[in-house]
Amino acid sequence: MRARSATFTARQRSNSSCSTDGTPNLGILPGFRRHSISIPMLVISDSDHYDLGTSSGLKYGKFVDWDKMPAASSESCTEPLPSDPKILKSMARAGCWSKNHTLRAKAYNHIIRSIRCRAVTPDGAVFRDISGKLFGQKKVSTHPFPQFMEGSQIPMYCLHKGGLNAVKKVLVCVENQFPDITYCPILPAIISLLLHYSEDEAECFQNACRLIACNDPDMHYIDQTFLAYQSSCMTFGDLAKKYCHGAHKLIGTTDHNLFSVYSDWMMWLFGGLPFEYATRVFDVYLLEGVKVLYRVALVLLKHYRVSVTSRESEITDLRQDIQSFVASIAHHLTVDKFLEKAFSIRLFSGKEISLLHIANRKALAQKGITLTQRRQSMHMAIDLQSFSSGIVTAQEMRIIWSWIPERFALFHPTLLFTTSEHGYSLQTLYSRVEGYEPTVLLFKTLDEEVSGAFLSSDWSERNKNSGKDSFFGTGECFVFTLRPEIERYEWMTAHPVESVSEEEFPKARLRSRSFTPSVSRPDTSTSSLSTAGTSQDSSFLTVPHAEPRPAHFRSVPHLPTKTASMFMAGSREGIIIGGGGGQALYIDGDLHRGSTQHCDTFSNPPLCKESFQIQLLEVWGIHNSVQNTV
Repeated sequence: MRARSATFTARQRSNSSCSTDGTPNLGILPGFRRHSISIPMLVISDSDHYDLGTSSGLKYGKFVDWDKMPAASSESCTEPLPSDPKILKSMARAGCWSKNHTLRAKAYNHIIRSIRCRAVTPDGAVFRDISGKLFGQKKVSTHPFPQFMEGSQIPMYCLHKGGLNAVKKVLVCVENQFPDITYCPILPAIISLLLHYSEDEAECFQNACRLIACNDPDMHYIDQTFLAYQSSCMTFGDLAKKYCHGAHKLIGTTDHNLFSVYSDWMMWLFGGLPFEYATRVFDVYLLEGVKVLYRVALVLLKHYRVSVTSRESEITDLRQDIQSFVASIAHHLTVDKFLEKAFSIRLFSGKEISLLHIANRKALAQKGITLTQRRQSMHMAIDLQSFSSGIVTAQEMRIIWSWIPERFALFHPTLLFTTSEHGYSLQTLYSRVEGYEPTVLLFKTLDEEVSGAFLSSDWSERNKNSGKDSFFGTGECFVFTLRPEIERYEWMTAHPVESVSEEEFPKARLRSRSFTPSVSRPDTSTSSLSTAGTSQDSSFLTVPHAEPRPAHFRSVPHLPTKTASMFMAGSREGIIIGGGGGQALYIDGDLHRGSTQHCDTFSNPPLCKESFQIQLLEVWGIHNSVQNTV
């Protein structure tokens, strides 16, 4: 195939990568030089060679410093690899090629060659062509630092100086051939790992290009824009909220910008993990895609929480503390135990994770995040100085916002209806909230009890359902109480709740789950939160940092589908939320009286006094969320 033009255009980096005086932040990589127009420069020097010694005849190890490598055989391997992906997956999970360098190199080439790619994907011949034009016979050449790296480092792992030089060349050539990659901080680590098992720079380039150019709808490897990368970080935040309650709360109570911590999650794996752990993860990643990365990062987060139980008050820099833990993971778990725990996590299906990623991407785009441009205030901390409610405080609304899905938590709440201003009329309520999705319903009783519900669907859906009390909504709906106690009750699971070992959490807690729209998998648990002990300013709505309180585990019976999905219903006579065996919440048509009972959908106890009178009721929407035209 023909290569694109080798002309390499210097591109100014964004202001976010510059210091206060406008000078780019340099010095994080070996081989930088300051250019006269303040563009970070990548220096490639032919003097960066390394004496290969006795290993010079090894086909796949000429870039490796063997003194740094974990013990592994360097003998050649002639045994053919199986073509069945399931057998390869089992081999990768079991670490079958981790003890033979040549076997792993052959496995990587074998797997990557089978990846479905774009019709025109740069190969080794393209690399040799453009590298000759870019680097020529110069002893030293300088090139603008690839824009997509955005301040990331090149992990050397077990490479020698010549290997580091080769990684730089591959990075420059990748940017030359893929100008549409605008943000990809993990690519240097991926190229570095590949180079350990490549015959030459051209083969490393070819394999990296195939991962980048993968177009298999069921497989995803590398996010290539700022928007896609941040969507993955938000998705990890959703999963951390669901699977790592203890760590999630710790992060929320010790770091004002919680999202910045989750933005590091891929860097924990690519550049943070020790080489032996990183390669074992990479083995499986090539066969299973990004889903395994979520699993591995969740294990790191869980065990980090356990490791700091006795020293929480001593943590001064949470992000750095997590990175230090990741680098020292070998002191806590063997690589086999580490992966065993990762594979034992029962995540959403790949399709469900993809849907969640797409929803988060749309929410970020709506917030103003583009493919290449970040917003300085994009993190999930929202100024609530102007927040005002007759029912909840800013701190209590912060708790509610920590429970709702990440893609909605990006936006601040907006008041749609309040009985204090719009009167006690259900028809008025409907007219003011229709077209908004989702909504949060809050009410305060005459006994000063405060409860409510997060409702995922537009109330106009009630008009599309025939019959009285026809239910609609999705599994993201939940009900909750705020006073006198803080509790959340989510969609009821159809399977027994799993117990959590003392090894994973210092105190056993119920698992809390949230779902993407239209995904029909029932699941729930009971959760609670104490607002005590937070160091965050109550004028900010920071999400998420809720964690369930200790509770007894219980088995949950299998439920009929109908009673397990009675989320919300509305008519002229009143509103119903939750059904089956009772109603979690019923509010009558004049908005004065209501009742609450146990229901199968949320498996909740009564949210307040079973029959109550309403003092005040409010419905909140999500500012800038989807507003439909009815």
